[in-house]
Amino acid sequence: MNSRSSHHLALPVGTTLDRYIMNRQHAFAYATGELSQLLRDIALAGKIIHREVNRAGLIDLTGGMGVQNVQGESQQKLDVIADIRFNRALKNGGEVCAIISEEEEEIILTGNNHAKYVVAIDPLDGSSNIDVNVSIGTIFSIYRRVTPIGSEPTIEDFLQGGHEQVAAGYILYGSSTILVYTTGHTVDGFTYDASLGEFILSHPDIKSPPDGTIYSCNDGNTDLYDEPVKAYLADCRRKHYTARYVGSLVADFHRNLLKGGIYLYPPTPKNPDGKLRLLYECYPLAFIAERAGCKAVTQSGSVLDIPAHSLHQRTPIYMGAPAMVKNLLSLF
Repeated sequence: MNSRSSHHLALPVGTTLDRYIMNRQHAFAYATGELSQLLRDIALAGKIIHREVNRAGLIDLTGGMGVQNVQGESQQKLDVIADIRFNRALKNGGEVCAIISEEEEEIILTGNNHAKYVVAIDPLDGSSNIDVNVSIGTIFSIYRRVTPIGSEPTIEDFLQGGHEQVAAGYILYGSSTILVYTTGHTVDGFTYDASLGEFILSHPDIKSPPDGTIYSCNDGNTDLYDEPVKAYLADCRRKHYTARYVGSLVADFHRNLLKGGIYLYPPTPKNPDGKLRLLYECYPLAFIAERAGCKAVTQSGSVLDIPAHSLHQRTPIYMGAPAMVKNLLSLF
């Protein structure tokens, strides 16, 4: 048997998400089973959204609702469906006492006041891309509550800060559906096999390249960016780097995580605090990025160090390959 064949046989083939979670439970901060079940509940909702996304064009789920969400953004039909599906899965799973969602202004109480965890979630990020069949995603962040077990959860359970996350992840609905998560140790990816109805380990222990040649930002806003960012983008062009930006945060982040690159969402006069939300977009992706060897920063420091003070707080963000992030920061 040649070395290539033996290497292939040595790879973990056919490990389901459930089996992986069960085998790795000892690595969780609180190995009592609840967090394992919570991750399974999120995966179940992800399977349901996979189904809805894949048949959206057949059952008239594309297009807008004709209303705006609390962020002032046009709400898509699938936004609402995803919000309902994840809320229902997390409530019925029984491990979550409260949820915050991009689609809801206030905390969602599940009635499970004896549950130990709270979840911050963007149920369907990039949903304006649904109509044109571009990848979209879900982003989630999990905390162990700080209010007493049995009491009604409060906003304080969600404002603990990025370093207090016990798990974070995303689900990318694209040419294949993949769930990537970390509990603070390795970052692992699971691809959905619809024929089995299972997420299968496909990307164990993701390590992002230390440098890259991809930059991702809304180039149409370049004239609105601060001078250091303009200078960095000009340098990227001089070096003939590759511009890649689809406008779905999860898709752009996932590509750069695997290939090596930098994602930029700087402040603009219209959005002086940035546009991306701290609790359910930037914190969870920064948590994943840091565990995979990337950096996630603002002009003044790590994203995970930003104090949280409101549910829908926004922040600028620059994240990706350490060498690229360092080069950008040197210009500020």
